Amino acid sequence: METDDVSVREQLFHNRVRETIICVLLFTCLYIVCYLILTHFKKTAEFVTEDIEDATVNKIVLWLCTFTLSVAVCAVLLLPISILSNEVLHSFPHSYYMQWLNGSLIHGLWNLVFLFSNLSLVFLMPFAYFFTESEGFAGSKKGVMARVYEAVVLLLLLALLVLGIVWVASALLHDNLARKSLYDLWEYYLPYLYSGISLFGVLLLLLCTPFGLSRMFSVTGSLLVKPRLLEDVEDTLSCTAFEEDYLSRKLNSSTASCWVKLNMEAMQKEYQAVHNKRLSLEMRRKASPWQRNLGYPLAMLTLLALTVMCVLMVCINVLELLLDEAALPRGMEDPHLGMASFSMFGSLGAAVQVLLILYLMVSSVVGFYSSPFFTGILPRAKDTNLTQIIANCMSLLILSSALPVFSRTIGITRFDLLGDFGRYNWLGNFYVVFLYNMMFAGLTSASLIKTFTWAVQRELIRAFGLHRLPLTMSRSTVPFRLLLASGLSKIH
Repeated sequence: METDDVSVREQLFHNRVRETIICVLLFTCLYIVCYLILTHFKKTAEFVTEDIEDATVNKIVLWLCTFTLSVAVCAVLLLPISILSNEVLHSFPHSYYMQWLNGSLIHGLWNLVFLFSNLSLVFLMPFAYFFTESEGFAGSKKGVMARVYEAVVLLLLLALLVLGIVWVASALLHDNLARKSLYDLWEYYLPYLYSGISLFGVLLLLLCTPFGLSRMFSVTGSLLVKPRLLEDVEDTLSCTAFEEDYLSRKLNSSTASCWVKLNMEAMQKEYQAVHNKRLSLEMRRKASPWQRNLGYPLAMLTLLALTVMCVLMVCINVLELLLDEAALPRGMEDPHLGMASFSMFGSLGAAVQVLLILYLMVSSVVGFYSSPFFTGILPRAKDTNLTQIIANCMSLLILSSALPVFSRTIGITRFDLLGDFGRYNWLGNFYVVFLYNMMFAGLTSASLIKTFTWAVQRELIRAFGLHRLPLTMSRSTVPFRLLLASGLSKIH
C-alpha cells in the first residue's frame, strides 16, 4: 500500500514538473518574440540617453511591457490551443507521445493566463506608468529606488480608490451582500472587479470587431494588387510620373518664391501622396496576371466567407439560446479533453473554429486602431515612446483576455470556459448574452453591407473615370445610365 502511495506521489510530482517546464518554455519563447516586437517600435532615443537613471527606468518598464504583451499573446492562443489539444487527444487517444497533453496542463494554462492577465492589468501596467512619470518624493535621495517608492505609493492610492468604487457599485447592486463581505477582499471584491474588467473588454470587442471586419477588406486590399476595370496602367503611370517630376522641381526651386515657402508643408504632403501613387502603379505593372486578377478576388472572397460564417454561427447560437438554457457560456471545472469533438464536423470544424477565433482577434485589433478614439496610440516603427507602448500593451491585454469569453458568448466554439474565466456574474444572465449576440450580428451585417455597397460603387466610379467630376456632385447623384454610357464609350 505504501509503495502504491509513493508511486502515485512520484507520478504527481513528475506531472507537475513536466507541466511547469512546458509552461516556462512556451512563455519564454513568447517573451523573446514580444521583446523583439517592442524593440522594433520603441523610440531609440529614450534608451541611449546620458542619464543612467532614466535609461534604467526605461529598461525596467520595457521588461514589464514585454511581460504584459506576452500574457496577451498567451490569452489569444489559449482557446485555439485548447481546441486543437482536444482534437488531437480525440484522434489519438492511446498515443504514447501525447500523454503529456492532458486536462491538467490545459487547466493550468487557463489559470495562469487569468492570474497573470489580471496581475498585469491591475498592478504591473499602472506601476509602469507611475514609474516612468515619478521623480521621487521631495527631499528624498534621488535614484531608482526613490522612483520605486513613489510609484508604489501612487499604486496603493489607486488601488484604494478602485476598491472603494467597486464597493460602492456592489453596495448599490447587492446591498446586504456588500455589507456582509466588507472585509472579504479575495473571495468577493477581486472577482467582482475582474468581472467588470472582462465585461468592459467584451463590450470593447463588440464595438471594435464589427468595424474591424469591415475594415479588413480595405486593409487587405491596400496590401494586394487590385484589378482595375477599363484602366490603362501605362497611361496613368506616365501622368503620375510627370506630376511627381513637376512637384519635385517646384520643391527644389522653392527658394525663389516666398509664397511657395509658406505652402511648403502642403506641397510636401502632395508630393508624398503622388510618390506613393506612383509606387503603387509600378507595383501593379510589375505584378503577374495571376497576382493581379486572381490574388485580390480570392483574398476578398476568403474574408467574405469568414465574415459570413461568423454571422451564421452567431445566428445559430441565438436560436440555441432560445431553445436551450445550456447554451449559456458558463464555465466548467473538469475539461474532459479527448472525450468528444467540440464540433459536429469533427477535426475540420475545430480547425475552422480556430481560424475564426484568430480572424476575430485580428479584426478586433484592426477595428481598435482604426477607431478615431485610438488612432493616437497607433505604434510607429522606431518612434513610439514608453507611454504609448504602455497604452498599447494594456489595450491589447484587455482585448485578448476577453477573447475566450467573447468567442464562447457568440457561439464560435462550444469549448466551455475553464478556471475563473467562466465565473463572471453576467455570463449566466440570459438577457445580457442574448442581447449581446443580437447586437453583434446586427452591427456586423450592417457594416458588411455598407462596406460592399460603397466599395462596389467606388470601384465603378473610378473605373469609368467619374471620379474626375466636380466635387459638388456626390456619388448618390450619379445615375446608372451615366455609368453605362461612360463605360460603353471607353470600350469603343
